[in-house]
Parts: sequence; C-alpha cells; structure tokens
Amino acid sequence: MQLKPITREGIPAALQKAERYRLLNDSSAAESICLDILEIEPENQSALVTLLLSITDQFGEELTDGVHQARGVLPRLKDDYKRAYYAGIICERRAKALLHRSSLGAADVAVDWFHEAMTWYERAEAIRPTGNDESILRWNTCVRLLGRHEPSARSGPREYEPALGE
Repeated sequence: MQLKPITREGIPAALQKAERYRLLNDSSAAESICLDILEIEPENQSALVTLLLSITDQFGEELTDGVHQARGVLPRLKDDYKRAYYAGIICERRAKALLHRSSLGAADVAVDWFHEAMTWYERAEAIRPTGNDESILRWNTCVRLLGRHEPSARSGPREYEPALGE
C-alpha cells in the first residue's frame, strides 16, 4: 500500500489535528500527521516541533529508538535556541520514562538523563529570547525531580538486599 499525500491547503488544519491528537494522548496519530505534513513542506517548523514532541510522548510506551528518532529532528530546526531547548526536552522525557518503568537501575540512568537535560536547558537559557523563561522552568523541574530520585551522597553506598528471604 502507498501513502496518500495531503494537500498544501490542508496543512494548517492538519497541524491543529496533530496538536489535538497529542492532547488526547494519541501521539502515534499526531506523529503520522506530522510526517504527512513534512512530505509536502519538509521545513515546516511547527510540524517538526510537533513531530519531535509526539515521538517523545511515546518514550514510556515503547522500547524503540525514539531518542535517536527525536534527535534526528533537531538539526532540521532552524533556531539555535529551539535546538537546545528541545534537546533538553528529549533528555528530560527519556528520564521520566525510565522512572516510570521502575526497572532495576532505571533511577540511576534517569539521573544521568536529567543532568544532560539540564545542560541543554542551560545552553538554551544563555541564548533565549527576551522574556522566554521556558528553559529555566524546565531546568527547575529537573532539579525538583532529581531531589526526589537522585541517591543522596550522605546515605553512602547502598547495600544489596536480595528480593527473596532465606
């Protein structure tokens, strides 16, 4: 089967639908719509951002190469600030997805992703438009989440506790 192209005139409505599907937690539909838009307008910045966010929305659902896919969108963003900001979003959402999985060692790996996100947010903050504090807000969120999940240096090394008793 072959995909059917959308019309150039239908792009604004398609963008609205993609955003609506994201809000309805149907990110795979939003991703598909964005891919349709990008077939017609490969440089459409709104579609690229929505595509990136749709991919990151799915981090918790799948164990695929979503991080690689989302990072593949970054070079297509024309604005340096947005590239840095959305690189942080990718890392932060990957960290949150790991925390939700609750698998052995996931919190430790998530901490590394949060730190990487914060590095990106700091880069974005340095070049942000006047009055745009979104990178600061995201950085603060990471700090608060780390406060809940990062192992405390004061607690010392954790002892191994077997899952089953003797």
